[in-house]
Amino acid sequence: MRKIIWTMLLFTSVIAVRAQELNSPQLSQYLADNPFVLSPVYAGIGDHVKIRLNGLTQWVGIKDAPQTQSLAADMRLGEKSGIGVFLYNDKNGYTKQQGARVSFAHHLTIDRYDDEFLSFGLSYNFNQFRIDVDKFIDADFDPGVINNRQTSNHNFDVGAMYRYGKFYLSANASNLLGKDPNNFTFDVDEPNELRNYYVYTGYRYRKNKNTNLEIEPSVLFKVFESDGRSETDLNLKFRWYDFEDYYYAGVNYRFLNDQIGNPLYIAPFAGLKKNNFYFGYSYQIILNEIITYSTGTHVVTIGVDLFQGLSNCRCTY
Repeated sequence: MRKIIWTMLLFTSVIAVRAQELNSPQLSQYLADNPFVLSPVYAGIGDHVKIRLNGLTQWVGIKDAPQTQSLAADMRLGEKSGIGVFLYNDKNGYTKQQGARVSFAHHLTIDRYDDEFLSFGLSYNFNQFRIDVDKFIDADFDPGVINNRQTSNHNFDVGAMYRYGKFYLSANASNLLGKDPNNFTFDVDEPNELRNYYVYTGYRYRKNKNTNLEIEPSVLFKVFESDGRSETDLNLKFRWYDFEDYYYAGVNYRFLNDQIGNPLYIAPFAGLKKNNFYFGYSYQIILNEIITYSTGTHVVTIGVDLFQGLSNCRCTY
């Protein structure tokens, strides 16, 4: 059993080295009313300073399984722009990643009466990737490797979003620049493309203004250029409003696009916003071979909204 678990962790480390996506893992964090973790275009949407802390623990029950901590914060800058920052720390088997993303977005009003808006966003990313070979030696893997291996990457994300009433559609490209192949001469087949592309769209439906229930179906579609794989999230979210406070619950269904009926996981989630405090929780039910050794993945989000009323522009909402 111990050898099987160590092998799985080593396998995920090798995948991380080979893919070199150099990014924070994206599970269901964005569904915790925090889409800024997906795209820079969301910076400054909201008439307050939004701060979110996120903790992700994957494959609970397996020793040294992946863990990620992140901080996302964004705010309005003037009437039509926004800025934000995203920091993360990720540990996956024998690999570690730390990174930061600084974002700017600009929001244009097409029609103020119909709430029609167009937004553009840009991010600068810095990521550092490291292999902790000390643990290789402790686990009796290749004791001849004596130096920790690490590399850094500077990159950019861009995005655009269209909103009309309660409908939204964003198109994004992340990690626009390739990586330096000289850092990976040990593998001639190492792909140099870091880019991935994704589209996020949804609609927030309320029967009328007097109805407390809001229903939000959404879809996230993502393509990875390095190997051509793609995946889709199908989401359904329910919000119950109590004046300015609300409670929500929903489900996230993720699958590879060539295996629609064989999901990677199903994730129920729930949360609330009370006054200026926010809490969200999601549990990923794993549906692949790892389920034999793990009870699932936990995602916890806590946050606070500060300085409400930074802007009177309709495009903040």
